[in-house]
Amino acid sequence: MMKRKKKSGLTTKKSSLIAKKNPKSPISEQYRTMRTNIEYSMVTKKIKTIICTSAQPGDGKTTTLSNLAVTFAQQGKKTLFVDADLRKPTSHYTFQLENPFGLTSVLTEKKTLKEAIRPTDTDNLFVLTSGPTPPNPSELLGSEPMKELIAVMADSFDIVLFDTPPVGVVTDAQVLGNLCDGALLVARSTQTEKEELVKAKELLNQLDINIIGVALNDVDEKESSYYYYYGKS
Repeated sequence: MMKRKKKSGLTTKKSSLIAKKNPKSPISEQYRTMRTNIEYSMVTKKIKTIICTSAQPGDGKTTTLSNLAVTFAQQGKKTLFVDADLRKPTSHYTFQLENPFGLTSVLTEKKTLKEAIRPTDTDNLFVLTSGPTPPNPSELLGSEPMKELIAVMADSFDIVLFDTPPVGVVTDAQVLGNLCDGALLVARSTQTEKEELVKAKELLNQLDINIIGVALNDVDEKESSYYYYYGKS
C-alpha cells in the first residue's frame, strides 16, 4: 500500500501496521471507514466471525486485515486476529510474535485456546498465530474441532478476524468461510485482474458464503484515497 525502505528481520513487517503507528494518517482513516461500513452490515445480521481472502497472492489481504483488526481494537472491541493461512503464515511477523504454537496446536489439542492466544501492544487486540504447518490444512480448517473452536472464539471476543489463503489458489478460504458469518474480499488495483476477482467471488458464492464487501487497495489517487471499500450491493 505504501512504499517503504526495506529492512531486515521482524521490524520490516511491523511497519505495515500503519493504523497503529500513525492513526491520524489518511490511510488509517480509510481503515476506520472500512470498519464502519462493516459494522453497518452487522445491523441486519449478527456478524462476529469474518474471513479475509483475495483472488491471488500479493493482493494485500494480510495487511488489510491486520490494520482493520487494530481499528476494531482502538474502538474498544475485544478483537482476535487468527492466522488461518496454514500454508504461508505471516501474521507472527506483522505482530512481532514467535510462532512455535498457534491455531494448529489448539486443533490438535497440544495447547488450549487460552494458552495459544497472545496479547499485543495494542489494547483489546489479541493474536492467534498459525502454529506448525500441518500436512492437511483444508481438512483441519473444515473439521468439527474447528467448528467448535470458532463458537468458543465468538463467545469470548467481540469480533474474530481470520486471515486465509487466496481463494483462487486453494480451497481453505471456502472451507473456513462456510463456518463463519461473513467474508471480506481484498483486491489490489495495480495487480488483481477483473476476471480473477469475479472468479474469486463466484468461488465464495458457490457455498453461499456471505460476502460483506470488497476492499480495493493500492489505488493511484490522492493520498487520502489509498483504500476504497465496496459494500455487498
